Amino acid sequence: MAFQYHRSAQTEFKPPLIANENAYLGDVATSQENDPEKPISAGFYRLEKGTPLVYEYTYHEMKIIVDGEFDISDETGQKVHATRGDVFYFPKGSKITFTTESFGLGFFVGQRREGGA
Repeated sequence: MAFQYHRSAQTEFKPPLIANENAYLGDVATSQENDPEKPISAGFYRLEKGTPLVYEYTYHEMKIIVDGEFDISDETGQKVHATRGDVFYFPKGSKITFTTESFGLGFFVGQRREGGA
């Protein structure tokens, strides 16, 4: 079985708008075809300055900040100013608020079907 390759995805892939005027997310790769019972999907999430995004996870996700910055908080009161290189695990059921004073770009891997965010 051949591997998949996505050349320059961090700089070339433009995720579509998913919420508000400033939140973008798009899947780049998925294991859905090879493992339809337990797929994982990966891609990029970009937030521009503006409306905060409040998101409740219906799946487990890992995210690494690859550019810019985010202020990330959850319903427990935990708050982090995230910058390039920071890694997060968002458990299924968590309610996360993302904001930024400029922009942030994260690469994610989620335990979900393609387009299931």
